[in-house]
Amino acid sequence: MNYAHLIGVGAAVPKNVLTNADLEKMVDTDSEWIETRAGIKERHKSDDDEWVSDLAIEASKKAIEHSGMDPEDIDLIICATVTGDTTMPSIASMIQYYTGAKNAGAFDLGAACPGFLYGLNTANAYIKADLAKNILVIGAETTTKVVDYTDRGTCILFGDGAGAVVVSASEEDGGIIQSYTGGDGSLGNLLYLPGMRQRVPVSLEKDPIPLYVKMAGNEVYKYAVKSMVDSAKKVLKDSGYTPDDVKYLIPHQANIRIIEATAKRSGFPMDKVLVNIDRYGNTSSATIPLALNEAVKDGRIGKGDLLLGVSFGSGFSWGAVLFRWN
Repeated sequence: MNYAHLIGVGAAVPKNVLTNADLEKMVDTDSEWIETRAGIKERHKSDDDEWVSDLAIEASKKAIEHSGMDPEDIDLIICATVTGDTTMPSIASMIQYYTGAKNAGAFDLGAACPGFLYGLNTANAYIKADLAKNILVIGAETTTKVVDYTDRGTCILFGDGAGAVVVSASEEDGGIIQSYTGGDGSLGNLLYLPGMRQRVPVSLEKDPIPLYVKMAGNEVYKYAVKSMVDSAKKVLKDSGYTPDDVKYLIPHQANIRIIEATAKRSGFPMDKVLVNIDRYGNTSSATIPLALNEAVKDGRIGKGDLLLGVSFGSGFSWGAVLFRWN
């Protein structure tokens, strides 16, 4: 039987940094309020000519290099994004070309913030079914391109970035141990980004629909915490592990209050939770691989450490993945 092991990680963010002080000059908000309520001090913002594919390609190259693998050994690329520069070709196809992974199939996956975890789950299924051996999974977003900088409820939260991992088949037990994904499409009107044809839930049809993220923050908060807690508990129960066995909880970096509530209700003290929202904001599908990359590169995560990623986002969609770092 094949097991899916994570063997390489990489990340990329734009050079431009947008601080809370910068936002005070753009919209009616307060730096101290943002930091206290959201936990964010700054976030990275892409230039007008800098796109999600640029970040995804850079993160992918770093992940492949870190894995020690030749790009031509990659046989599948899955890119989780909802802010692609183009609808077609896929961002995954661009990654395939610019990384030199010429033997890989490629497709994008749209599951909003939990997209990276959905991608890991998909890679795990491919490997267990012996349909692929080496898979590149990316979470990449340029959410600052789709936020309204007159809407202080959303523009303070989001940043841009990309993270990638190489998932490889092995006969050795471990790797991805347990995963779960869930969703509730009836709640899509609480967090959405209109598409090209601007089709939105019926309850919102009469509203003006610019191409910006729209979010009912208080409602999203309640569902986010419950869904991530339930996902974390389910994966741990199904796997037979407890929070004591896990080195780090890696939650979606949406809001510090959501992170703290999720950790507490899931049984994790904050010293066992990876948090970098203060420097990156909410980068949607990129938050978990960005946090993973930092902790691997600075030595907090080592070979064999048990990790639990958990996320929630538009759809509504949510999920959790329990895995060992290799």
